Amino acid sequence: MPKKDTTWKTFGQRIRALREEQELSLEVLAHETGYSADLLGKIEDDSTVPPVSLVIQLSHIFKIDVDQLESAEEKKASRRRLKSHKKRVDSYAYTPLSRPGSDKHLRAYLVTIDPETGHKGVEYHHEGEEFVYVLKGGITLRIGDNVTKLKEGGYLHFNSALHHTLSNPSKETTELLVIVYVP
Repeated sequence: MPKKDTTWKTFGQRIRALREEQELSLEVLAHETGYSADLLGKIEDDSTVPPVSLVIQLSHIFKIDVDQLESAEEKKASRRRLKSHKKRVDSYAYTPLSRPGSDKHLRAYLVTIDPETGHKGVEYHHEGEEFVYVLKGGITLRIGDNVTKLKEGGYLHFNSALHHTLSNPSKETTELLVIVYVP
């Protein structure tokens, strides 16, 4: 079977190319990740920015480093945006604080959640562990059936393979330090 053209300009195009190379349908990839085929299709169409947890899962499924999922064009654009490299996802934004690499298992993010927002979309889950520290504001963190409320200075370390969601019930923007360990 001839190798498919893997020329891409965007994250979504790269995911589609990898999925097609492995002859996976969106439905099969949805079962592998736990995210809906609809959401995966929107990511492939570049109409939705994927949550960090899904990017981590995709890198494991396709057996490539997270950094390899970004195209050369996107990497150049990222370097040009010196002021901010914050990525927006629904009601929150995240800024990577650590450098990715195939030999790196720990990732750190500054996460900002808009005031009075609930979790939108699917629950997060990914292999490994997660540590959340509240820098400013407060959050409600649901892990499986357990609900924990954290205020400034509060923290929680948990198994990130469990389904989890974050929401900000307060009237101010919440800032978190989130550290993800992926084996």
